[in-house]
Amino acid sequence: MNFNTKVIHGGQHHESATGSVNVPVFLTSTFAQKSPGVHSGYEYSRAANPTRQALEDSLASIENGARGLAFGSGLAAIDCVLKLLNPGDEVVAVDDLYGGTYRMFTRLFEKYQLKFTFVNFDDVSKIADVITDKTKLIWVETPTNPLMKLVDIKAVVEMAKGKDILVAVDNTFATPYIQRPIDLGADIVMHSATKYLGGHSDVIAGALIAKDAELGEKLHFIQFASGGILGPHDSYLVLRGIKTLALRMQRHSDNGLAVAKYLETHPAVDRVIYPGLESHPQYELAKSQMREPGGMVSFTFKSGKKEDAVKFLEKVKVFTLAESLGGVESLANHPALMTHASIPADKREELGITDDLVRLSVGIEDAEDLIADLERAFS
Repeated sequence: MNFNTKVIHGGQHHESATGSVNVPVFLTSTFAQKSPGVHSGYEYSRAANPTRQALEDSLASIENGARGLAFGSGLAAIDCVLKLLNPGDEVVAVDDLYGGTYRMFTRLFEKYQLKFTFVNFDDVSKIADVITDKTKLIWVETPTNPLMKLVDIKAVVEMAKGKDILVAVDNTFATPYIQRPIDLGADIVMHSATKYLGGHSDVIAGALIAKDAELGEKLHFIQFASGGILGPHDSYLVLRGIKTLALRMQRHSDNGLAVAKYLETHPAVDRVIYPGLESHPQYELAKSQMREPGGMVSFTFKSGKKEDAVKFLEKVKVFTLAESLGGVESLANHPALMTHASIPADKREELGITDDLVRLSVGIEDAEDLIADLERAFS
């Protein structure tokens, strides 16, 4: 199947008892057995639920993986990956990370004797400088949040080859419509399905997709043993969102490019960070690795003042000042005060997450209305 067909039909089956085209929401904790240990494939909903299974099959299909798993949040999915590791293992991670990921790495898992090294992946050769025989995982986010840096996934995979190191990619910003890391050699793909996969700002969810069945089974055991599963109703919502993913992502990308081009010409704007602009330092990598540039745009002010960013964000009307991203509605965010506040100020400054940085999640409204709203907010 091609992608537009996969999001609707990939891994899906009509419900066998009634022929229902949509998977029912199976609101059950347990399942009847014919004899002790003899059942229809479902025993207890923490292990498997038919609604969640339909979503997980869809996730595997659209990312070209062997096994999909659905979690109660993106962070629950990341937590599951880290539980593959043992005390003393080392993780090499891209330095520009979602604040929640950084918080989990440094404030939760470091105390269990995991070591995290954060590296600028612009130059992939820098990864080789920090890899040791204890390195077991390379954590990639591309595009990164919020600085829209890109990571050459193929080059990272090549760096890890033959070293017993897993490569995991946070594909939240791009989605499988734009970028498929498993096709580029990655072992694990992670999504905050709260964002573009769900697409309607009405669910909190996470996802993992494993490249091979053996790794998928290991991750499933951790999910089952730890219990961070996604409930059936939320599974239904994410599965419904995936059905329109291709249509939405194309519109997000078209609007994102229009907004980025507008911002690039505005006299109050200093820097626009968007993979679809030729001014992006990794524009060529974006063209080779990504189908479209996506809907996430970050920019800074020529004044460099936090006050100007805050004033701008208080004045937007069509854009909503709010956490999160990836919904059909456009959202605006101040990373230093909101999504990345958990990262220490000196670390934010080192990365370039300045106090005048604004991150936009460009929705699927009419681009003319979005640009008019930005123009009013600048005035």
